[in-house]
Amino acid sequence: MSSVVPPGPPSPGSPGATPTPPASGAAPSPVAEPRYPRLRLLLRSPTFVAGALIVAWWIVCAIAGPWFVPLDPYASDPLNSLAPPDHAHWFGTDQLGRDVFSRVIVGARDILTIAPLATLLGTLAGTALGLLVGYFEGWVDNVIGRVIDAVLALPLVIVALLALAALGASNFTVILVIGITFTPITARTVRAAVFAERHLDYVAAAQLRGERAPYIMFVEILPNVLPPIVVEATVRLGYAIFAVATLSFLGFGIQPPSADWGLALSESYTLMAGGAWWTVVFAAGAIASLVVGVNLIADGVQGVLDR
Repeated sequence: MSSVVPPGPPSPGSPGATPTPPASGAAPSPVAEPRYPRLRLLLRSPTFVAGALIVAWWIVCAIAGPWFVPLDPYASDPLNSLAPPDHAHWFGTDQLGRDVFSRVIVGARDILTIAPLATLLGTLAGTALGLLVGYFEGWVDNVIGRVIDAVLALPLVIVALLALAALGASNFTVILVIGITFTPITARTVRAAVFAERHLDYVAAAQLRGERAPYIMFVEILPNVLPPIVVEATVRLGYAIFAVATLSFLGFGIQPPSADWGLALSESYTLMAGGAWWTVVFAAGAIASLVVGVNLIADGVQGVLDR
C-alpha cells in the first residue's frame, strides 16, 4: 500500500504562490525620481506661473504685435489728437493723433530686444570675471575686487548717461553700456559663490589630476554655481527693462520714431497737466507690468532653487 505525500506549499515562482513580504532588514525597492523635478516645481509655483504669463503676453506683443494691432501705430491724425479712450481708440490718441493702444503693443519689441541682450552680455562677462577673481584669490582678488567695488559705488544711471553721451545713443550702445554696467554686479555674486566652492574636495581632486585653471573654473566649478547665476540674471533682466525705459525717457536710449514706452512717457508726460492722462498711464502701466512679471519669475526661480 503506497503512502500518499501531502502537497507542500507552492513555490515562490509558481502561479498559486502568494507574494512573500520583504524581510524587515531588506532595502525598499528604489522609486524612480520624476524627470525635470525643478521644472515641475516651477510649474506648481503660482508666483512663477503668474510672472510667466505676464512676460509671455508681452513677448507675443513684441513678436506678432504689428500684425494684430487695430491701427497703424505710426500713422498720425492731427484732427484727432488727444482723443480720450473710446470704441475707436481703446487707449485714446496722443498729441499727434496716433493710436496709443497700438503703440503700447508695438512698443514692447524694442525693450524686449535690448534688455535681454544687455542682461546676457552682463551675465556672461560677469560670470567669467567672477570665476577668475574667486578662483585665483590673492592679489587678483585684491586688485580686481577693489575695481569692482569702485564701479559699484557709482550710480548706474549716471555711468550709463556719461557713456552714452560719449558714444552716442543707439540700440547697440544701449546694450553695450547696460551690459558693462551689470558686469561688476554679476561678478560680485559669482565671486561669492566661487569662494564657497574653491576649497572643496572636488576642486582639489581636479588640481591633483593636473587640470588647468580654465578647465577647473568652467567645467568643475561653474555647474555648481549656476543656481545663483540664474537667479541673478533674472533679477538683472528686471533692472535692465527699467534702465532701458529710463534712458529712453531721458533722451539717451531708443530714439524716435520708435513706439518705445520710455520714449512715449518722455513725449507725453507734460500732457497730464491738461487732463490727457491716457498718454502716460498705459505706457507706464506696461513698463510696470513687465518689470513685475520678471520679478515674479525671479522669485519663483529662487524659491525652487532654494528647495
